[in-house]
Amino acid sequence: MNWPRLVSALLSPPPVWALMALPVSLRDAGSLSQGLVSAGIYILFVSLLPMLYVVAMVRRGHITSLDMPLREQRRRPFLVSIACTTIAWWLLRSTGAPGAMPFLALCSLALIAAIALITLAWQVSMHMMSMTGVLVAAWAFFGPVWALALSPLWLLVAAARLRLGRHNLAQLLGGALVGVLVPLLLFALQG
Repeated sequence: MNWPRLVSALLSPPPVWALMALPVSLRDAGSLSQGLVSAGIYILFVSLLPMLYVVAMVRRGHITSLDMPLREQRRRPFLVSIACTTIAWWLLRSTGAPGAMPFLALCSLALIAAIALITLAWQVSMHMMSMTGVLVAAWAFFGPVWALALSPLWLLVAAARLRLGRHNLAQLLGGALVGVLVPLLLFALQG
């Protein structure tokens, strides 16, 4: 496997958001077990179940690859992701998860919904949306040092997606713009 494929696999939206869930959950948790349970709910519903759905669809031949390069192939996975993320948000709210976890699920839900709507007309990079969203979340939850420390990964993902020919520069920037604007809007609305 060459470096762009490796980067695209390791830093695709499901693992990126799964890795963000643990520190966010532990930051506000009353106990280690509460933090782990909340992160587990998020990871299961926001990352793992939608990813397993895509893998199953690839194996059945309904989707050409895990990257979902064809816009038309993204619709059902987006619907599954929206449903699963809605369940995660509801479970996190109803189980008294640490304060930031329901909000992280809400941000994820809004990002997925925004990308799903945009995909009806234009393809933008989900990889860049998720990496940018994680940078915004890292800044908001942990401060600018975390965001700056993670920012080289943003450049690495952009380079990998360009190198693979999966997106052009406009699609990368479109994904990044969604990844910035949606969380910032939600943070502003939250107050």
